[in-house]
Amino acid sequence: MVSLTPGRRVLVVAATAAVLTGGSTALATATGASTGYYPVATWSMNEDSGAHTMIDNSGNGQHGTIGSEVITDVGVRGATGYRFTRLQPDRPPTHPRHLVTVADSSALDPGSRDYAVTIRLRTTYQFGNIIQKGQATASGGNFKFQIPNGIVQCLFRGSNGTIIVQASRRINDGWWHVVRCERTGSGVALTIDGRTAARRGGWTGPISNGWPLSIGGKTDCDQRDVGCDYYAGDIDWVEIEAR
Repeated sequence: MVSLTPGRRVLVVAATAAVLTGGSTALATATGASTGYYPVATWSMNEDSGAHTMIDNSGNGQHGTIGSEVITDVGVRGATGYRFTRLQPDRPPTHPRHLVTVADSSALDPGSRDYAVTIRLRTTYQFGNIIQKGQATASGGNFKFQIPNGIVQCLFRGSNGTIIVQASRRINDGWWHVVRCERTGSGVALTIDGRTAARRGGWTGPISNGWPLSIGGKTDCDQRDVGCDYYAGDIDWVEIEAR
C-alpha cells in the first residue's frame, strides 16, 4: 500500500495499493504473491532536500544518481517527490543534471521476462520522456514512457519488433496519476489509476542493452540532431517488477 503522511510518504509493496489521484482514492495494481511479480527496484523518491542519491527501497541495490537540477523533497497535493523543471524542447545546451540515472544492470533489462514499470506522476505540461532504458538506436532494444500532448505512451522495442500503446485521454491536469505499463509474452498493457487505458497484442522479443536507466529525459543527446526530450513535472515514486 501507499501510505501518505504530511510531508512524507512511504511506499510499501502489496497486492493492491490505495493511491491519491485527483483528490479521490483509486485502486492501482501493485506487486504481490498473487501476480507472481517480484520487485526489481523500488524508488520511493522521498529523500531530503539536496540529496544526491536515489535510494532503492527494494533491497536490490539499484540506487540512482540525482542530478543537481532535480529538486528533491517537493511536497504537493499530499505527496512528496522529485520535481523536474521545464526546459525548452530541442534548445541547446544539454542539461545532463536534469536527469536521475541508474547504472546499467542486467536486472533492469526486461530480457524475456514479464516486466512492468509503475510510476506515480503529476504534471501540467505536455512533453518529455519520463523514464527509459536505452534509446531508439540502442543495440538490444529499449523501453520508455513519454507524454506527448499530455497523453502517456509506453514503448517496448525488442528483437522481434516494437509495441507502443497510448492512453486515450490527457493526464496533464495537475493531479497525481499512477501509470503502469506491463510487457508480457502476449502483448503490452497500459493502465492509469488502476483502469486499463490501452492494450496491444504481440511479442517484442528479448530486450537487453548496456545503457543506464534514466528518469527525466535522454542521456545521449545534443539538442540539435537528437533532442533530449526533458520531462517537466513531479514524480512521486517508481517501481519496476518482473516475473
